[in-house]
Amino acid sequence: MQKKALGRGLESLIPSLSGNKTQHGEAVITIPLSKIKPNRFQPRQNFDKTKLQELADSIKTHGLAQPILVAASVVPGEYEIIAGERRYRASKLAGNKDIKAIVKQSADDKERFDLALIENLQRQDLDPVEEAKAYKRLIEEFGHTHEEISSVIGKERSVISNTLRLLSLPEDIQNLISEGKISAGHGRMLAGIEDETQLRVLVEQILNEKLSVRAVEKLTADMKPEKKVKTSKKQEIELIHLKEEIQRKLGTKANISGSSKKGKIEIFYYSLEDLERIAAELNLKV
Repeated sequence: MQKKALGRGLESLIPSLSGNKTQHGEAVITIPLSKIKPNRFQPRQNFDKTKLQELADSIKTHGLAQPILVAASVVPGEYEIIAGERRYRASKLAGNKDIKAIVKQSADDKERFDLALIENLQRQDLDPVEEAKAYKRLIEEFGHTHEEISSVIGKERSVISNTLRLLSLPEDIQNLISEGKISAGHGRMLAGIEDETQLRVLVEQILNEKLSVRAVEKLTADMKPEKKVKTSKKQEIELIHLKEEIQRKLGTKANISGSSKKGKIEIFYYSLEDLERIAAELNLKV
């Protein structure tokens, strides 16, 4: 069951223009657009020009339905957007000189980013890769855990983890997801493929054959276990042969553990004389 998002918390800070105060007593004021700067922590990178123009046309006809949320900038008399950058951009496009806004008191960097992320997610304004990058930023810059992000945005922890997996894909494949040429569901399936050649062949199949996510899931399921089984069996046989060769060469018990990347070799001896003999076999001086 999906968790309840913090929509009400954000909406309580951004009321309709029918009132002039939030439930926290913050006033709705009019601020010149020239005194407002975009959010430094805006997780959204791409603003659809067509939709922005549609909103600008609506603002021209009906006015702004909801004020934006801002905080005082480090520059006296200026403000930084916390939530509502799309409305801010559309208002400028509409030719407006000012905008209704709520000035939030004492908003630190973490809170500004959290609120900007929540607003974008609630309006579905982020593409899947932008969403993944926002989660990554919350983790790396602000120390959030997956559980904390889950609580903040109202999505299951597994959704957060699966979305972050998209960032393991090569950048050009991430771009295909951002552009809507392949879906986030496809991306999550592709993220499990370690071999880049196989990955790119499958991406071409998705694009050319219009494969569904379920079809890709089946292909990747058939692909990965076979590879792992073959690789592990081959390595196991090679290690057994090598161990037997060491035991034959040194005339004593030996053991090898590990993988093709790293491991350890154990050579057993049963007396000082035995150790000296083994050392001599290895051309070592005791």
